[in-house]
Amino acid sequence: MTTTNETFSGTKEEAAELLELPETGLDMIYAILKKFPKDPEIESNAAMALSLRTSVYDRTKGSHPKMAEMLEILSQSDDMQSRWAVAKNPQTPESVIIKLAKDPINLVRALVANNPITPAAILNDLFNDEKIVRDGLTGNPSTPQKLLKLFVNENDRMARLRVADNPGTGRDILELLALDSDKDVSTAATKRLEAMENDA
Repeated sequence: MTTTNETFSGTKEEAAELLELPETGLDMIYAILKKFPKDPEIESNAAMALSLRTSVYDRTKGSHPKMAEMLEILSQSDDMQSRWAVAKNPQTPESVIIKLAKDPINLVRALVANNPITPAAILNDLFNDEKIVRDGLTGNPSTPQKLLKLFVNENDRMARLRVADNPGTGRDILELLALDSDKDVSTAATKRLEAMENDA
């Protein structure tokens, strides 16, 4: 089992300042989290720091032996912003995503719906949630096509626009959206179809 030898012996104020510095390493963030357990301010700062060190586009960015443990700790925080940051983090373990999909705060569930690592079964369940949560599905490239297709006939033009812009939206759905009565939606879908043709 990999461990970190980094320790933190400063004050809470010093810890908060360190968490705001982009050069503070993941070992130090872990040490601070362990030094101030269940402190909402520290957890919020740590969650934001982890968000800045990870990327949806590069799953190796922010890779660290203690990352899963830190995200698990933060997912149990009383601070909603901490859970919010964990819900959208691409490094969050599936077990934590499953738990946050039932979070009492709808924004947390919405970010789970928008996270590309969320399992399809959870995304299917979230489609039946309230509107703010369902909206998260429209921009998620991992959302199943059958769900994205259901948004085509929605009255919400922004939902249709997000589906048109979604890199995971299939050709058949884009062809339907290219005929949309809203010019922005039809233009976005047409551009995506043209890009597909150019890539072919």
